[in-house]
Amino acid sequence: MDHDTEIGGPGNRFPETRHSAIVAVRSADQEVRRRGLTTIVESYWKPVYKYIRIKWQATNEDAKDLTQGFFTTAVEKRYFDSYDATKASFQTFIRTCLDRFVANQRKAEQRLKRGGGVDHLSLDFGEAENELFLQPYVSEITPEEYFHREWVRSLFTMAIESLRQHYAEKGSSVYFTLFELYDLREDNAADEIDTMLAAKPSYASLARDFGLSTTDVTNYLAAARREFRKMVLAKLREVTATEVEFKAEARALLGVEIK
Repeated sequence: MDHDTEIGGPGNRFPETRHSAIVAVRSADQEVRRRGLTTIVESYWKPVYKYIRIKWQATNEDAKDLTQGFFTTAVEKRYFDSYDATKASFQTFIRTCLDRFVANQRKAEQRLKRGGGVDHLSLDFGEAENELFLQPYVSEITPEEYFHREWVRSLFTMAIESLRQHYAEKGSSVYFTLFELYDLREDNAADEIDTMLAAKPSYASLARDFGLSTTDVTNYLAAARREFRKMVLAKLREVTATEVEFKAEARALLGVEIK
């Protein structure tokens, strides 16, 4: 079997088990809890911001304030501690909390304004707004489906950045560069995730451009793909609450059957 098609590498070895961030937020250890909260915010803030813009038709400024306010309130009131995995997925839970938060804010006509004493998170709203422009919402999908799509986009984006850092730290950036040139492409179509596998230049042309053999290109790409899939699974492990949810999402996103 071609190792290139094996998720996690030869022998179907998957990433070392990592604790779920959703479980970590309930920890009595403040550092563990902080890391869990950071992971949840990093994974969900863009989907939350875009969802508010789309479903609640909020302006750019109001969506920023509501996003900041939601996560600040969620941390202060420990929303995530009450999550029950037997009742819904974490995505559904966080979206339900978000809808309730926005509805209450609007009902009370209260906006959390920047500079109003709230501890603001470091979030790149300009980047999120640019993505909204490049990948606009289409009415053929529901806001809930849109939220899930943006969550997937965020997950893959984080995995790609982890892959970039991994090879940079190893002094092997050529692995990532080949992966980026051959396997990643920007696609602004509204109904597709922009991180996609798509054949581009030939192995021969890449070999020529980088002074490698075609065998080197084949091996480097295979290694980068395995590492990327491992990182997607690692990120997925962090933002799913149960083994059942993790396996279901792995199957949906990567076609992986985890035993």
